[in-house]
Amino acid sequence: MEQSGTSTLLQGAVQDLASSVVSALRGGDHTRVDAPGPVDVEEGGLVLAAVRVLGADALLPAVLLGTPPDPDELAVFRKSVESYPPRADAAPAVLWSHWAMARTLRRLDPPSAAATADGTEPGAQWLDDASWQVLTHQLAVLAPLALPGEDSAVARAAQGRPVDVARGFVRAVRRRDWRQAAGAGRWLTLLHGVPGTLGLEAGLNFVELMGGHDPLVELQVRAARRLRTGAPV
Repeated sequence: MEQSGTSTLLQGAVQDLASSVVSALRGGDHTRVDAPGPVDVEEGGLVLAAVRVLGADALLPAVLLGTPPDPDELAVFRKSVESYPPRADAAPAVLWSHWAMARTLRRLDPPSAAATADGTEPGAQWLDDASWQVLTHQLAVLAPLALPGEDSAVARAAQGRPVDVARGFVRAVRRRDWRQAAGAGRWLTLLHGVPGTLGLEAGLNFVELMGGHDPLVELQVRAARRLRTGAPV
C-alpha cells in the first residue's frame, strides 16, 4: 500500500512538472518552469524523481525558447542527474534518457556537466532490427531526444525509417495511446520522407483534442508544434 501511495505521489509530481513545462512553452503566465522552493528530504526526493521521469524535457523551454534556465531549476535538474545514474544493467531507453539529460546539462551548464557524464553515446543497435511497432514505442519514450540539429544514434535510427514511424503514429492514434502518438508525432516533425498522406498537422490536432487533458501529451504536442515552426534551439 505504501509503495502504491508513493507511485501515485510520483505520478502527480510528474504531471505537475509537465504542466509547468507546457505553460512555459505556451507562453502563459510562467516564463520558466516552476522550480521548487525549500523542501524536506522526502519531498525533495520526490521532486528529483519527477525530474528524472520527465527527463531532458524538464528543461525543454530553455532549449527551445533560447532562454537561460532559472538557477534553482537548473540545480534541481543537475541534482536529479547526479542522484539517478543508470545501473550497469539498465535498459537501453534508460541509458539514453540519462544521456539526453547529461547532454542538456552540457548545453546549459557546461561547468557542471563534466562531473555527470563524459558524453559517450550508449549503443542503439537494439533499434536496428526492431519492428515498426517497437521502434515507435521506443522513440515515444525517448521523445526528449527529438530536437532540431541534435544528432544521436537514436535520431539517425528514426531518420532511416520515417514510414515506419508514421505507421506507428497511426497505430497509436487508432489504439488511443495518446502519449505514444504525441511522442511519435514529435519525431515525425523532424524526419525527412514522411508520407504526405499522413496529415501530421491534423493528426497532432486530433491527439491534442483527445488526449490534451494529460500534460504529458500536451507537452509533446506543444514541442512538436514549436519544432514545426522552426523555434530557436
